[in-house]
Amino acid sequence: MKRIKRYPPVERERAVRLVFDQQHQHSSQWSAIESIASKIGCTPETLRRWVRQAETDQGKRSGITSTDRDRLRELERENRELKQANEILRKAAAFFAQESAAGSRRCAESNNGVFY
Repeated sequence: MKRIKRYPPVERERAVRLVFDQQHQHSSQWSAIESIASKIGCTPETLRRWVRQAETDQGKRSGITSTDRDRLRELERENRELKQANEILRKAAAFFAQESAAGSRRCAESNNGVFY
């Protein structure tokens, strides 16, 4: 199984900046990406994704920005937690309703059906 190597945000930003700064010196953006990726020790595809995301964040490309993506993840996590909490509350309510009904029957049976 492959080990995923994480790069610090500072290193990512530096690599993306290098691509933007040096792409005019290459025949295409891809060749700049390949050249810089080999120098910093990541795959060209990884660097290409960083560049595409930076272009999206800068408004040069359509798509979901990093801040929107992070906010969406946070909302999805919160939604999952709320669904779990609701499920726990639903089960607890059913349990206590069942116990309450059983307790009422026991009380009525012990008083021979006479209520005070």
